[in-house]
Amino acid sequence: MSTPIAPVKRHDRLDRLAIVLLVTCCAFWGLQQILIKATLTEIPPMWQASIRFWLATAVLWLWSTVRGVPLFNADGTLKAGLLAGALFAAEFVGIYWGLAHTNASRLTVFLYSSVFVVAILLPRFVPTERLGRKQWAGLVIAFGAVTLAFSEGLLDTDTGHWRGDLLAICAAIFWGLTTLVLRTTRLAQAPAEKALFYQIGMAAIVTTAMSLAWGETWTLTLSSFAWWSLAVQSVVGAFASYLTWMWMLRHYPATRMASFTFLAPVFALIFGVGLLGEALSWQLVVAIIGVASGIYLVNQKTT
Repeated sequence: MSTPIAPVKRHDRLDRLAIVLLVTCCAFWGLQQILIKATLTEIPPMWQASIRFWLATAVLWLWSTVRGVPLFNADGTLKAGLLAGALFAAEFVGIYWGLAHTNASRLTVFLYSSVFVVAILLPRFVPTERLGRKQWAGLVIAFGAVTLAFSEGLLDTDTGHWRGDLLAICAAIFWGLTTLVLRTTRLAQAPAEKALFYQIGMAAIVTTAMSLAWGETWTLTLSSFAWWSLAVQSVVGAFASYLTWMWMLRHYPATRMASFTFLAPVFALIFGVGLLGEALSWQLVVAIIGVASGIYLVNQKTT
Protein backbone atom coordinates (compact mmCIF):
# COMPACT_ATOMS: atom_id res chain seq x y z
CA MET A 1 0.00 0.00 0.00
CA SER A 2 1.35 3.41 -1.02
CA THR A 3 2.13 6.07 1.58
CA PRO A 4 -0.01 9.18 0.97
CA ILE A 5 1.89 12.28 -0.14
CA ALA A 6 1.04 15.60 1.49
CA PRO A 7 -0.18 18.33 -0.89
CA VAL A 8 2.32 21.00 -1.92
CA LYS A 9 1.62 24.73 -1.82
CA ARG A 10 2.36 26.23 -5.24
CA HIS A 11 2.98 29.85 -6.30
CA ASP A 12 1.67 31.19 -9.60
CA ARG A 13 4.65 33.53 -10.01
CA LEU A 14 8.33 33.66 -9.06
CA ASP A 15 9.01 35.59 -5.87
CA ARG A 16 12.28 37.18 -4.74
CA LEU A 17 13.53 33.97 -3.10
CA ALA A 18 12.96 31.98 -6.30
CA ILE A 19 14.73 34.57 -8.44
CA VAL A 20 17.77 34.65 -6.15
CA LEU A 21 17.97 30.85 -6.08
CA LEU A 22 17.60 30.58 -9.87
CA VAL A 23 20.29 33.16 -10.60
CA THR A 24 22.63 31.46 -8.11
CA CYS A 25 22.04 28.03 -9.65
CA CYS A 26 22.55 29.32 -13.19
CA ALA A 27 25.75 31.10 -12.17
CA PHE A 28 27.13 27.85 -10.80
CA TRP A 29 26.01 25.86 -13.85
CA GLY A 30 27.95 28.33 -15.99
CA LEU A 31 31.06 27.80 -13.84
CA GLN A 32 30.46 24.04 -13.89
CA GLN A 33 30.90 23.96 -17.67
CA ILE A 34 34.40 25.37 -17.23
CA LEU A 35 35.21 22.84 -14.49
CA ILE A 36 34.06 19.88 -16.60
CA LYS A 37 36.01 21.09 -19.62
CA ALA A 38 39.18 21.67 -17.58
CA THR A 39 38.94 18.24 -15.94
CA LEU A 40 38.50 16.33 -19.22
CA THR A 41 42.28 16.45 -19.69
CA GLU A 42 42.60 13.99 -16.78
CA ILE A 43 39.29 12.13 -16.60
CA PRO A 44 37.36 10.75 -19.63
CA PRO A 45 33.85 12.22 -19.97
CA MET A 46 31.68 9.27 -18.93
CA TRP A 47 34.02 8.24 -16.12
CA GLN A 48 34.00 11.83 -14.87
CA ALA A 49 30.18 11.91 -15.00
CA SER A 50 30.02 8.53 -13.26
CA ILE A 51 32.20 9.61 -10.33
CA ARG A 52 30.25 12.85 -10.09
CA PHE A 53 26.85 11.18 -9.86
CA TRP A 54 27.92 8.40 -7.50
CA LEU A 55 29.42 10.96 -5.12
CA ALA A 56 26.29 13.13 -5.37
CA THR A 57 24.06 10.11 -4.74
CA ALA A 58 26.04 9.25 -1.60
CA VAL A 59 25.81 12.84 -0.32
CA LEU A 60 22.06 12.93 -1.04
CA TRP A 61 21.51 9.65 0.79
CA LEU A 62 23.45 10.98 3.82
CA TRP A 63 21.50 14.28 3.73
CA SER A 64 18.18 12.46 3.54
CA THR A 65 19.11 10.09 6.37
CA VAL A 66 20.06 12.95 8.68
CA ARG A 67 16.89 14.89 7.81
CA GLY A 68 14.66 11.83 8.05
CA VAL A 69 13.50 11.99 4.43
CA PRO A 70 12.51 8.48 3.26
CA LEU A 71 13.96 7.50 -0.11
CA PHE A 72 12.78 3.90 -0.36
CA ASN A 73 9.21 4.07 0.97
CA ALA A 74 6.36 2.95 -1.26
CA ASP A 75 4.54 6.14 -2.26
CA GLY A 76 3.47 5.41 -5.82
CA THR A 77 6.35 7.33 -7.44
CA LEU A 78 8.45 4.37 -8.59
CA LYS A 79 7.34 4.22 -12.25
CA ALA A 80 7.47 8.00 -12.72
CA GLY A 81 10.77 8.14 -10.84
CA LEU A 82 12.41 5.52 -13.02
CA LEU A 83 11.14 7.30 -16.14
CA ALA A 84 12.49 10.66 -14.92
CA GLY A 85 15.78 8.99 -14.03
CA ALA A 86 16.09 7.37 -17.46
CA LEU A 87 15.37 10.68 -19.22
CA PHE A 88 17.83 12.54 -16.97
CA ALA A 89 20.54 9.95 -17.66
CA ALA A 90 19.85 10.06 -21.41
CA GLU A 91 20.24 13.85 -21.33
CA PHE A 92 23.74 13.62 -19.89
CA VAL A 93 24.79 10.81 -22.22
CA GLY A 94 23.68 13.06 -25.08
CA ILE A 95 25.67 15.99 -23.70
CA TYR A 96 28.92 14.10 -23.13
CA TRP A 97 28.64 12.02 -26.30
CA GLY A 98 27.68 15.12 -28.27
CA LEU A 99 30.84 16.93 -27.14
CA ALA A 100 32.84 14.19 -28.85
CA HIS A 101 31.33 15.21 -32.21
CA THR A 102 30.72 18.94 -32.01
CA ASN A 103 32.08 22.02 -30.30
CA ALA A 104 30.81 23.31 -26.98
CA SER A 105 29.30 26.44 -28.53
CA ARG A 106 27.02 24.56 -30.88
CA LEU A 107 26.04 22.04 -28.21
CA THR A 108 25.19 24.82 -25.74
CA VAL A 109 22.81 26.58 -28.14
CA PHE A 110 20.99 23.39 -29.09
CA LEU A 111 20.84 22.15 -25.48
CA TYR A 112 19.10 25.25 -24.16
CA SER A 113 16.35 24.91 -26.73
CA SER A 114 14.89 22.57 -24.07
CA VAL A 115 13.03 25.60 -22.74
CA PHE A 116 10.75 25.47 -25.78
CA VAL A 117 10.02 21.77 -25.17
CA VAL A 118 8.75 22.69 -21.69
CA ALA A 119 6.82 25.74 -22.93
CA ILE A 120 5.07 23.76 -25.69
CA LEU A 121 4.27 20.51 -23.89
CA LEU A 122 3.71 21.36 -20.22
CA PRO A 123 0.65 23.64 -20.67
CA ARG A 124 -1.15 20.72 -22.36
CA PHE A 125 -1.10 18.97 -18.99
CA VAL A 126 -0.95 21.93 -16.60
CA PRO A 127 -3.01 24.86 -17.99
CA THR A 128 -1.63 27.28 -15.38
CA GLU A 129 1.81 26.93 -17.03
CA ARG A 130 0.54 28.43 -20.31
CA LEU A 131 2.46 31.42 -21.67
CA GLY A 132 1.02 34.43 -23.48
CA ARG A 133 2.42 36.25 -26.51
CA LYS A 134 4.58 38.50 -24.35
CA GLN A 135 6.11 35.49 -22.59
CA TRP A 136 6.77 33.69 -25.89
CA ALA A 137 8.43 36.83 -27.23
CA GLY A 138 10.64 36.83 -24.14
CA LEU A 139 11.72 33.23 -24.75
CA VAL A 140 12.57 33.97 -28.38
CA ILE A 141 14.56 37.08 -27.43
CA ALA A 142 16.52 35.22 -24.73
CA PHE A 143 17.25 32.26 -27.01
CA GLY A 144 18.28 34.61 -29.80
CA ALA A 145 20.67 36.36 -27.41
CA VAL A 146 22.28 33.04 -26.42
CA THR A 147 22.59 32.10 -30.10
CA LEU A 148 24.31 35.42 -30.80
CA ALA A 149 26.74 34.91 -27.92
CA PHE A 150 27.84 31.57 -29.37
CA SER A 151 27.56 32.62 -33.02
CA GLU A 152 31.21 32.00 -33.85
CA GLY A 153 30.94 28.34 -32.95
CA LEU A 154 27.70 28.02 -34.91
CA LEU A 155 29.40 29.31 -38.05
CA ASP A 156 31.88 26.42 -37.98
CA THR A 157 31.28 24.60 -41.29
CA ASP A 158 32.77 21.23 -40.29
CA THR A 159 30.27 18.74 -41.78
CA GLY A 160 30.98 16.23 -39.01
CA HIS A 161 29.21 18.41 -36.47
CA TRP A 162 25.76 17.15 -37.44
CA ARG A 163 26.12 14.09 -35.18
CA GLY A 164 26.91 16.20 -32.14
CA ASP A 165 24.20 18.69 -33.04
CA LEU A 166 21.64 15.88 -33.24
CA LEU A 167 22.76 14.49 -29.88
CA ALA A 168 22.49 17.97 -28.34
CA ILE A 169 18.93 18.33 -29.66
CA CYS A 170 18.10 14.90 -28.22
CA ALA A 171 19.58 15.97 -24.87
CA ALA A 172 17.42 19.11 -24.95
CA ILE A 173 14.31 17.03 -25.60
CA PHE A 174 15.20 14.65 -22.77
CA TRP A 175 15.73 17.62 -20.43
CA GLY A 176 12.34 19.06 -21.35
CA LEU A 177 10.62 15.68 -20.96
CA THR A 178 12.24 15.19 -17.55
CA THR A 179 10.69 18.47 -16.41
CA LEU A 180 7.35 17.32 -17.83
CA VAL A 181 7.46 14.08 -15.82
CA LEU A 182 8.47 15.93 -12.65
CA ARG A 183 5.53 18.32 -12.96
CA THR A 184 2.73 16.03 -14.16
CA THR A 185 3.14 12.86 -12.10
CA ARG A 186 3.14 11.98 -8.38
CA LEU A 187 6.76 13.19 -8.32
CA ALA A 188 5.35 16.72 -8.25
CA GLN A 189 4.17 16.04 -4.70
CA ALA A 190 7.11 13.88 -3.57
CA PRO A 191 9.99 15.28 -1.50
CA ALA A 192 12.60 17.06 -3.61
CA GLU A 193 15.23 14.64 -2.28
CA LYS A 194 13.39 11.60 -3.59
CA ALA A 195 12.78 13.15 -7.01
CA LEU A 196 16.49 13.92 -7.29
CA PHE A 197 17.50 10.48 -5.97
CA TYR A 198 15.77 8.77 -8.88
CA GLN A 199 17.59 11.00 -11.35
CA ILE A 200 21.18 11.06 -10.12
CA GLY A 201 21.01 7.42 -9.02
CA MET A 202 19.95 6.35 -12.51
CA ALA A 203 22.51 8.69 -14.09
CA ALA A 204 25.28 7.12 -11.97
CA ILE A 205 24.34 3.62 -13.19
CA VAL A 206 23.94 4.59 -16.85
CA THR A 207 27.14 6.67 -17.12
CA THR A 208 29.11 3.87 -15.45
CA ALA A 209 27.75 1.40 -18.01
CA MET A 210 28.52 3.82 -20.86
CA SER A 211 32.06 4.33 -19.59
CA LEU A 212 32.58 0.56 -19.60
CA ALA A 213 31.08 0.27 -23.09
CA TRP A 214 33.39 2.99 -24.41
CA GLY A 215 36.42 1.33 -22.85
CA GLU A 216 37.43 4.44 -20.91
CA THR A 217 40.40 4.19 -18.58
CA TRP A 218 39.30 4.11 -14.95
CA THR A 219 41.70 5.63 -12.45
CA LEU A 220 41.47 7.39 -9.12
CA THR A 221 45.07 8.61 -9.27
CA LEU A 222 44.23 12.22 -9.97
CA SER A 223 45.68 15.64 -9.33
CA SER A 224 44.41 17.77 -6.45
CA PHE A 225 42.68 20.03 -8.98
CA ALA A 226 40.78 17.08 -10.50
CA TRP A 227 39.58 15.93 -7.08
CA TRP A 228 38.61 19.49 -6.15
CA SER A 229 36.71 19.82 -9.43
CA LEU A 230 34.88 16.52 -8.88
CA ALA A 231 34.00 17.52 -5.32
CA VAL A 232 32.53 20.84 -6.43
CA GLN A 233 30.69 19.26 -9.38
CA SER A 234 29.24 16.59 -7.09
CA VAL A 235 28.42 18.40 -3.85
CA VAL A 236 27.56 21.86 -5.15
CA GLY A 237 26.38 20.88 -8.62
CA ALA A 238 24.70 17.49 -8.80
CA PHE A 239 23.56 17.63 -5.15
CA ALA A 240 22.92 21.18 -3.88
CA SER A 241 21.98 23.02 -7.09
CA TYR A 242 19.88 20.16 -8.51
CA LEU A 243 18.14 19.66 -5.16
CA THR A 244 17.33 23.37 -5.12
CA TRP A 245 15.93 23.04 -8.66
CA MET A 246 13.80 20.05 -7.62
CA TRP A 247 12.44 21.99 -4.64
CA MET A 248 11.56 24.97 -6.83
CA LEU A 249 9.79 22.75 -9.38
CA ARG A 250 7.46 21.67 -6.57
CA HIS A 251 6.55 25.26 -5.68
CA TYR A 252 6.92 27.52 -8.74
CA PRO A 253 5.85 27.58 -12.43
CA ALA A 254 8.25 25.44 -14.47
CA THR A 255 7.82 27.46 -17.66
CA ARG A 256 8.89 30.68 -15.94
CA MET A 257 11.74 28.89 -14.15
CA ALA A 258 12.97 27.45 -17.43
CA SER A 259 13.50 30.91 -18.89
CA PHE A 260 16.23 31.56 -16.30
CA THR A 261 18.32 28.67 -17.62
CA PHE A 262 19.35 30.92 -20.52
CA LEU A 263 21.55 32.64 -17.93
CA ALA A 264 23.76 29.56 -17.50
CA PRO A 265 25.59 29.71 -20.86
CA VAL A 266 25.92 33.50 -20.51
CA PHE A 267 27.50 33.03 -17.08
CA ALA A 268 29.86 30.47 -18.63
CA LEU A 269 31.10 33.12 -21.05
CA ILE A 270 31.38 35.69 -18.25
CA PHE A 271 33.48 33.27 -16.16
CA GLY A 272 35.57 32.58 -19.25
CA VAL A 273 36.39 36.28 -19.39
CA GLY A 274 37.00 36.60 -15.66
CA LEU A 275 38.80 33.33 -14.94
CA LEU A 276 40.38 32.29 -18.23
CA GLY A 277 41.27 35.71 -19.55
CA GLU A 278 39.13 35.38 -22.66
CA ALA A 279 38.24 38.54 -24.59
CA LEU A 280 35.02 40.39 -23.71
CA SER A 281 33.13 40.42 -27.01
CA TRP A 282 30.31 42.71 -28.07
CA GLN A 283 28.19 39.59 -28.62
CA LEU A 284 28.47 38.76 -24.90
CA VAL A 285 27.41 42.26 -23.87
CA VAL A 286 24.38 42.13 -26.20
CA ALA A 287 23.59 38.60 -24.96
CA ILE A 288 23.52 39.72 -21.32
CA ILE A 289 21.08 42.50 -22.17
CA GLY A 290 18.98 40.23 -24.42
CA VAL A 291 18.70 37.36 -21.92
CA ALA A 292 17.82 39.75 -19.09
CA SER A 293 15.14 41.40 -21.25
CA GLY A 294 13.73 38.04 -22.32
CA ILE A 295 13.51 36.77 -18.74
CA TYR A 296 11.79 40.00 -17.71
CA LEU A 297 9.14 39.53 -20.41
CA VAL A 298 8.58 35.86 -19.58
CA ASN A 299 7.86 36.72 -15.98
CA GLN A 300 5.31 39.42 -16.68
CA LYS A 301 1.64 38.67 -16.05
CA THR A 302 -0.02 36.65 -18.78
CA THR A 303 -2.59 38.66 -20.71
